[in-house]
Amino acid sequence: MKKITIATRGSMLALWQAEHISALLRAEYPGLAVSLLKIKTTGDMILDVPLAKVGGKGLFVKEIEEALLDGRADLAVHSMKDVPTQLPPELVVGVNPVREAPTDSLLSVQYDGLDALPRGAKIGTSSLRRQAQLLTLRPDLVVESLRGNLDTRVRKLMEGQFDAIVVATAGLNRLGLTAPKVEILGPPRFLPAVAQGALGIEYRRDRPEMAELLSFLNHPETAAQVAAERGFLTGLDGGCQVPIAAWSQLDGESLTLTGFVAGVCGENPIRQSIAGPTADAWNLGARLAEQMLAAGAKAILDEVYARR
Repeated sequence: MKKITIATRGSMLALWQAEHISALLRAEYPGLAVSLLKIKTTGDMILDVPLAKVGGKGLFVKEIEEALLDGRADLAVHSMKDVPTQLPPELVVGVNPVREAPTDSLLSVQYDGLDALPRGAKIGTSSLRRQAQLLTLRPDLVVESLRGNLDTRVRKLMEGQFDAIVVATAGLNRLGLTAPKVEILGPPRFLPAVAQGALGIEYRRDRPEMAELLSFLNHPETAAQVAAERGFLTGLDGGCQVPIAAWSQLDGESLTLTGFVAGVCGENPIRQSIAGPTADAWNLGARLAEQMLAAGAKAILDEVYARR
């Protein structure tokens, strides 16, 4: 193979991720030419409505997958937390490179962290998962929708539109962005999105040469974590715009998965864990979902979907 095309969104973060994979491929295969095909997705075009109200799954991948299916691109690089659990049958996410930090970060110009925010402080996020956990911990906060690319969201904070914002730590690390005050919000207090910080490389199932070309990039530990967390999400029939969180830890051949579901305002939070063999990662996630649905998560999620 002498030339491949990577389909990607056009945001700074998406381009960083695609360029990162491009550089690793070119280093592994000297002489390989890699080009980027920038694609605007539905999620990129609808910026004046909270994502949870747009509804549907795959807001940031559908148009990119169309480029894989019609041959305009050979592979796509995604943030795994944006990828629906059900893919078109012709496609596969066969590679997960090593995971970045799965945590969130609270950024502020003047406040040291979540506990230092004054009552009624205005905090920005586009994520129902973050909103639910913030309001579970601090029901007095005012959470407002914050859309836009990561650099845009940080700019809005710096302009004084919010007292604080919550974003993914991985994106900040990748783009070298920060703010005067930063607090990491991570487990066990604050659980991440399913597969947060992990990348996924998607390509056509009928291209075994692509699977072989990319195999050196796959990180088995990350792939196991992604499988467990996505098995959990699939069992809950959830997308990336619902108040669902998951966190997996590996200890050799053993995996522990913790899940979280709550109402959008942080009411009725449910948190449970499961442990088992790493080789059974997906099924562990599915079993944890069954446990939590039985413990009340079904009623919570039914209400979230009804509100739409």
